[in-house]
Amino acid sequence: MTEGLPRRVGHRITVEPSGRHVRAVRGGQVLAESDGALVLREPGCPNAYYIPAQDVRLDLLTPSDTHTHCPFKGGASYWSLPDAPDLVWSYPDPKPELAAIKEHLCFYEVEVS
Repeated sequence: MTEGLPRRVGHRITVEPSGRHVRAVRGGQVLAESDGALVLREPGCPNAYYIPAQDVRLDLLTPSDTHTHCPFKGGASYWSLPDAPDLVWSYPDPKPELAAIKEHLCFYEVEVS
């Protein structure tokens, strides 16, 4: 399932099943937990684990007004907690080369086992 996005020399993004158990916890509360996460690898960035939306406690998160754009992945939307603005993001309509991350969310900090 590895997909590459060779937009710039030396900048290749890959996405594949992580094969690991991934949890996002904040203040002792589990916000997401999944065995079906994808790992996105991008040069110059730490590995990012994209968790399927059905494994995320969206009822605990509030949509943010923040939106950003990545030339490689597309437009991102964010979610927050009262004490953690823009803690979570996703690409609702990612670039076709990275379609696998659609309907997945990514947290700044996750536990991987």
